[in-house]
Amino acid sequence: MTNPALRFLLRVFPIASALLVAACATAPPAPVRPPADTRSEIVRRMPAKVADRERWAADIETAFAAQRIEPNSENICAVLAVTEQESGYVANPAVANLPKIARGEIDRRAAALHVPRFLVDAALALRSPDGRSYADRLQSVRTERDLSDIYEDMIGSVPLGKRLFADYNPVQTGGPMQVGIPFAESNASHYPYRVESSIRDEVFTRRGGLYFGIAHLLGYQTPYTRKVHRFADYNAGWYASRNAAFQSAVSVATGVSLALDGDLLDPGAPLDAPGQTERAVRRLADALRMDDRAIRAALQRGNRLDFGDTDLYARVYALAEARAGKPLPRAVIPGIKLESPKITRDLTTAWFATRVDERYRHCLQR
Repeated sequence: MTNPALRFLLRVFPIASALLVAACATAPPAPVRPPADTRSEIVRRMPAKVADRERWAADIETAFAAQRIEPNSENICAVLAVTEQESGYVANPAVANLPKIARGEIDRRAAALHVPRFLVDAALALRSPDGRSYADRLQSVRTERDLSDIYEDMIGSVPLGKRLFADYNPVQTGGPMQVGIPFAESNASHYPYRVESSIRDEVFTRRGGLYFGIAHLLGYQTPYTRKVHRFADYNAGWYASRNAAFQSAVSVATGVSLALDGDLLDPGAPLDAPGQTERAVRRLADALRMDDRAIRAALQRGNRLDFGDTDLYARVYALAEARAGKPLPRAVIPGIKLESPKITRDLTTAWFATRVDERYRHCLQR
């Protein structure tokens, strides 16, 4: 006959276990950091020279909260480092020689379309919606927002403007973090502020530029162990550092020299006309046990985190490391030269990422 004490334990233990599991499932979430504490740390970690520190801190904290990004010291300093590098904490920074740059862009487009110079001059002499001629406005333009407004007016009201720009505003970045306007426009569904005019205009404000800049910098998961690779991605595109390392592994496995730019596919390339990286990967098709379509399907996931979970990724690294006789890096700063009318020096993604990483480390020490 069963011992009474044992019978009691057998009856009670399942009940106690169920109660314990229920208690764990309904336990309150970990305490959320008070917004005031986050703002206080942001203010403390900014360089001493920054004006309107409390307003900058408020907009950064709001962006973190709206996007459910952890407001820890590393994330705070990452945002501050990019902001300092890109604008020096100016919501709508001035650009040197912008009138010359703007007129050069117009002339370049006109030449490409075989539009005579006198027609361009005549169009710029027309009165714009603010009462000044377009030529006068171009002469006094100082910021990307000013220039964007001119282009928008030209596209909307000058026949030649629509022909020159084809509804495409050449100003594609802006704000204190110099975030891409197309990125902002495609990631505005949870924007926490009322949009007065357009998302394009919001990017040129402190609150909008920070919100979308933070989304681009921190709004995606990465496999990286060092922030410098996230900074490189901010300049070169999501997962560019992971993809550049993959390109390096492909080079090792095939002996083919590749540009480590993070672009795994040529946009729009048909299956029978692959780009450089895809062509090199196909040389490994037999060893990879994958055909052209399977390789293309895997490479199309290059802008997602789970590309690192594909058979292609694992097998390429296995082949490359067997040939190299050592482990290979999973993140490499892309070798990209920065091209822009605003840039007057030979700058690269490596230069950008290194500079931001230095500012990031100084911020953590403050």
